[in-house]
Order: sequence, then structure tokens, then C-alpha cells
Amino acid sequence: MEKIVESFELYGKEYRLETGELAKQATGAVLVTCGETSVLVTAVVSKQEKDYDFFPLTVDFMEKMYAVGRIPGGYLKREAKPSDKGTLTARMIDRPIRPGFPDGFKQEVHVVATTFVVDGQNPPDTICVAGASAALMAGGAPFDGPAACVRIGRDKETGEFIVNPTYAEQENSDLELTIAGTADYISMVEAGAHEISEEDMLAAMTFGQEAIAAFCEKQAEFLAKVNPTPMDYTIHAADPCVAERVGEYYDAMAAALKDPDKLSRMGKVEELKATIKADSFTEEEQAAWGSDIAAAMKALEKRAMRRMIIETGERVDGRTPEEIRPLYIQPGYLPRVHGSGLFQRGQTQVLSVCTLGMLNEWQRLDTIDPAEGKRYMHQYNFPPYCTGEVGRMGAPKRREIGHGALAERALLPVLPNEDDFPYAIRVVSEVLESNGSSSMASTCGSTLSLMDAGVPISAPVSGVAMGLIKEGDDVVVLTDIQGIEDFLGDMDFKVCGTPNGITALQMDNKAKGLSVEILARALKQAHEGRAFILDAMLEQIPAPREEMRETAPRIETIKIPVDKIRDVIGSGGKVVRGIQEETGVSIDIQEDGTIHVGATDGNAMEAAKAIILGIVKEPEVGEEFDGEVVGIKDFGAFVKLTPSKDGLLHISRVAQGRVGKVEDVLSIGDVVKVKVIEVDPKTGKISLDRLDKPEAPKTEGGEQRRERKDDDKRDRRPGSGSRTPRRSHRG
Repeated sequence: MEKIVESFELYGKEYRLETGELAKQATGAVLVTCGETSVLVTAVVSKQEKDYDFFPLTVDFMEKMYAVGRIPGGYLKREAKPSDKGTLTARMIDRPIRPGFPDGFKQEVHVVATTFVVDGQNPPDTICVAGASAALMAGGAPFDGPAACVRIGRDKETGEFIVNPTYAEQENSDLELTIAGTADYISMVEAGAHEISEEDMLAAMTFGQEAIAAFCEKQAEFLAKVNPTPMDYTIHAADPCVAERVGEYYDAMAAALKDPDKLSRMGKVEELKATIKADSFTEEEQAAWGSDIAAAMKALEKRAMRRMIIETGERVDGRTPEEIRPLYIQPGYLPRVHGSGLFQRGQTQVLSVCTLGMLNEWQRLDTIDPAEGKRYMHQYNFPPYCTGEVGRMGAPKRREIGHGALAERALLPVLPNEDDFPYAIRVVSEVLESNGSSSMASTCGSTLSLMDAGVPISAPVSGVAMGLIKEGDDVVVLTDIQGIEDFLGDMDFKVCGTPNGITALQMDNKAKGLSVEILARALKQAHEGRAFILDAMLEQIPAPREEMRETAPRIETIKIPVDKIRDVIGSGGKVVRGIQEETGVSIDIQEDGTIHVGATDGNAMEAAKAIILGIVKEPEVGEEFDGEVVGIKDFGAFVKLTPSKDGLLHISRVAQGRVGKVEDVLSIGDVVKVKVIEVDPKTGKISLDRLDKPEAPKTEGGEQRRERKDDDKRDRRPGSGSRTPRRSHRG
């Protein structure tokens, strides 16, 4: 196949699609470029059909550090497990292309996006969706494309929308909307925003849909040049008698589903399914049609649940479409931790715990993304026991990383900046029970934990998950969906925000007829649900606590001259380590001279601050000090005023009267009260006067000793006395 290239410009940026030169043994391979950011996206469709009751699609995003001219960190110096950002990008590619395959297609599909070059201006993630779509279609896969993904920003000053903003453009944006789909429908939405209105969010989505259509048109022009040959594939079709036999149990399934308790309902449904298999199929038929029977029973469950809502307006737990499950909210649930909040909605229960730390405990990121790290970390854990199951626990899965990122995005806009609140913040959401909407429960619980910890957030955040049942022209939008409505419904639309506007949202859509009107209706219903939940939260904790827990560190900030930083750090960090060991505080020193001192004990805090301020203090004329004698010369003594500053006490000022030797009055280690009488403006040398001058020592004859420069040269007769010869003080 010859090399085929399609170059084009859209919304002020240059793009390119290429195929026919790289990875030619893959089913399809496309090199997609924006600016100088290039990603190779390959797609392979297996030839064998799998006996699964799901579509076996795998998507991997490979972050290569050479793409940004860096060597990976760690001992192996090799890219290992994906970063959180890499995992989220793989999810971003998966979600919009998954609905594009036909029902019943069971051949394995593997999509791999490998970063070749990342130019530091254009992010590589959104263009991967177009690359995956083009690779699948160039290989002739049964994919209903083209599909594309765009990121929409909004200039803070002009209010204009920006398509696929650069990193610099995103810095000046109050919106980050990532939207994917085809020219006809939206399939995936991710957004973070600074409390924007539902109307503005809808306007951004509408603009994003138009941008997607433009990219799909360019992709179609590229594919016309490729002229792919459709691959031969089979759509698995079950024997019609399977659905007929299972369908006879519709009434029984509808009755089994009407139970507000998740485990009880699941038990009834599983018992019914076992009955259907045993009564309607022989052992031979069960062996031959195993996955088909399972799929038919799942379809029956889906049809019964959806028809119940469409026809009666009643959900399986008896709620109306707009009704929210019972709430149980308790901030400050745990003792000693810095902040905690228990949030329960129906049978979904999440405990969020907030921990405050020094800014130097921020998370450092070793990725291809320009961000070096982050001070706010939100982590979400979904153990098997929360759904009453057994399983292996280990590294977080893609779903856990995705839900944690959503809650983090929702809360970021309301967090105080570092100057006002110099803490690193970590919130961990432990899902203790789950029956849908656990990510929104973690958002609400995390707001409670931040407020309980005394973090001065600008506004409280609540969240709710919306669902959709669409049968032809019949549409029902559901508030606060539970698990069965997520699995068997058409949409999972999570909306987070404050009373002032939206801070984050996420949507996955399985209904290809999703319109802007339906989205507008869902956003309005979500606004009402968020407000109801937030009111219940504020009844328990109306504002962030004014005082932090005793166990939380108190952090105070000191600003020192930049040229004094090395004095505080010391050689090899000796000084700062000594301060921390002596006082028990934590110290974080910034390059601009900002020092954060953290301690849980007030006395330790004050002691550490006093030491630091003493190190950087510049003595001034007229100031008095109790200083230690640290050096003696013929002409005087050096007295330590601060840890980094000494002053000279001249021999003429160590006592009242004439002094022959400084050692006759002072010794190393003596503490004397001195006053600064001069600071040389050029050299910074400090001259001192002693305030507590003693009388000068007397000679043996009762007279004051006179300083004699020829003492060492004078002849001495044997037996003239036991006086020790004068020592040299040259240094």
C-alpha cells in the first residue's frame, strides 16, 4: 500500500493523517499529527470469534518519554505501568469508539496509541480518537465512524471558544470540555470548569458537536483516498428459540426487579435466571447456547426494567424519575484524622478522609505531560466487599483512577491557593457500599472531609449521576441512578458543582439519538438534584471549620532574602536538618526565599521560626545581643550575634582600662552583652561595644597591666618567677 497523507487546517491549527508507511501488518495504522505532536494509532481485529457475552475491546495508550526528550525515572529507566494520565487517555479513546461496533460482533479488537513526538504545546490525547477511528476504518473494520474528539476551552477575557487549545491557551481558559462522538451524536463528555452555568456548558457542547462534525468530514476525505476494503466478519446471531423461551418469563422478571434492596433484588433475579435455564433448556442446549442464554436473560432484564420506567414512571426501587434516595451525612466521622466525612445515598456509602501536609509532599509526575506535579490529590478505592463480592486487591483499576480524577476535577476550582493555604492536600474516598453513583458520593463526601479539616474552600461542591431511558420517541431522564439503571440504561451523566455553577461533568452515552435538548433537560434536572443534596450537606456542616484538628500540622510562612537560603540550608543540608531534629518541625524551602514551617506543637513552631529568623537577621546599629565569644585575636574578640553573623569586639572595648591580652578578660565560650556601634556599608563588618565591661585585670604590683609589645623579646633571669612564657595568638 502506498503512503497516503491528508493535511488540513481547522480552527487555526494544522493536522495530518498518514497511513501506508508504518505498522503495515496491523489491520489498520494511522499516524495522526497536530502541530509537531505525533501519535501512531494501530488497530488489530482478531480473526477468531470469542464466546463472550460482551464486546472484547482493549485500548492502550503508551506514553514514551523519548517523545518529550526525557529518560524515564527509576532504576530500570524504562517505561513501566501507565501513569494516571495515560490510563485516563486510554479511557478517553475507548469510550467513544466502543458504541461504534455492531451488537453481536465478538472478535477481539486491540487499539494501541503510541506517542512518537509531543511538542510541549499540543496535547496528544484528543487526536488519538480520530487516529483510532481512522485506523479501524482504514483496515475495513465494522466500525460506525468516522468518530472524533475535541477539547473546547473558553478565553477568560473574550469569552470565545477555542478548539483543541494549546497548554498555554488552556491556562487562560475557565473551561476544559472534552467531547467525542460522530457527526450525528455525542458519545462521551468530560469537563472541568470554574463554576460556569448550565447554559454556557450547553453552548460549549453545541459548539463542540459542530467541531467534531468538521473533523469527521476531514477524516472522511482521508478515508476516500485510502478506499479501504471492508473486512469479512460475522455478527453472532443466536437461535431465535432462545429469546422466545426466555421471553415467556417477562412477568416473573418484572416482579423480581421490584425490590428496593440491591442484594435481595439480585438474588431474586439470579434465582429466576437459574429457573429459566433449568426449566426451558436441556443440558445439551445449555452447553451449546451458554452465552446466548445469558445474553437473552440479560436482555429480558433490561427490557423489563426499561418498560417499567417508560410505562409506569416507577423505578425498580419505587422512586419517581426525579427522586433522590435517602441521605445519611456525617462530617467528622473519624477521630484524630485531619478531616473526614461519611456520605450515604441509598445503598451507596463512601467515607472520604482528608490529610494535610507540607507543600513538599506534593505529587511529582514523571509523564509526558508538562505538569510537574500537583498539590491536591484525590484517590478513590473500590474494594470487592463494597458490592458483596470476593476478589483480588492490588493496583487501582482504570475505573478507580477515572472516578478519582472526576472528583478531583470537581473540587479543584474551589480550593484555596498556596499563598492563602500553604498545604498539600490528599483526599481518599473509600467506597464501603456501592449501588451506583459512587463517584458522586465520593465528591460529596470529599467536600465534607475538606470542610471538616478546616480547608477554606470557596464554595461547597455536590454531585449527582443522571440516567436516561430512551425507547423511540419516549424519553425519561433519571436523577440519582443506581447500578441497574447505569448498566441497563442509555446514559451515565455525572454533574458536579456549587450553587454558582458547574465544576465538572462526565457523560457516557449508549443512545445514538442523544440531542442537545435532552442534554439541556438532564442538566436542569441535575441542577435541582445537586441543590437538594447540597442543602442536606450544609445542614450538617454549614461552612469549613474555623479551627483545624489538633493533629493537623500548622504551617506558617517566612520570607527571607534569596541570598540567605544557603545559610538556612547549610552545607549538605546540615543546618536545616539540625533545626528539624532539634525542634521536631517540618521545613520546606522554596527557590524564591519562601519558607514553610509545619508543626503540631506551637512551642516547636516558634522555636524553629526564631532559629531561622536568627540565621537570616542582619544586625543593625544600636541593637543589643547576648553573644558567645567564638574567636580571639591580638586585636580583639569575635562574638557570634546570629547563627550566620559575628561582630568584632575590639581589645580596647573588652574592659574598663587598659588590657594587655584579650585572654586576660575573655575566653572562648564566654557569653557577653554587646551593642552594635557600626556596620561597614561596603564590607558588612560589624563593630561592637561591650555593655557589661569589667575592670581591667591588675598587675602584680597593684597597677594596671600595660600592653607591652616587647614581652616576648625581654630577657628573663633564671628563678625570676614562675610566670609562663606568653603564647602566640596569631591565627
